[in-house]
Amino acid sequence: MNCIFCSIIAGEAEASVVYDDANVLAFMDIRPFTSGHLLVVPKRHASGLSTLDSDDGARIFSVAQKIAAAMRTGPLPVDGVNLHLSDGAVAGQEVFHVHLHVIPRNRGDGFGLGALPRTPNRAVLDSTAAVIRGALN
Repeated sequence: MNCIFCSIIAGEAEASVVYDDANVLAFMDIRPFTSGHLLVVPKRHASGLSTLDSDDGARIFSVAQKIAAAMRTGPLPVDGVNLHLSDGAVAGQEVFHVHLHVIPRNRGDGFGLGALPRTPNRAVLDSTAAVIRGALN
């Protein structure tokens, strides 16, 4: 396997580490959207959400929450935080090791979602909900 995040976790590739514990590593994104943008990754490789251990998933969100709180109370100018996880190439995933982006936000920082929201009627929402519920069973 040739995974850059696994190489970072193993200490074989460089990273600016923010947080490190037995199960999770957080490090600065090398292509940040805003100053302070970082990634939280499970140390156990999972290429996507379908292969992510649920405890690892809970842990990356817990660590991201802790980091986001520290960002908002620390000396960096941070007015808000976005958490973002892409699952699959069509969703924008470029590195196929699950990673949660922690993106500090400030008014006018230029970051945002480009899609326009739609307004489906209740019947469409109910129908889509039923399909997803069925897939959960």
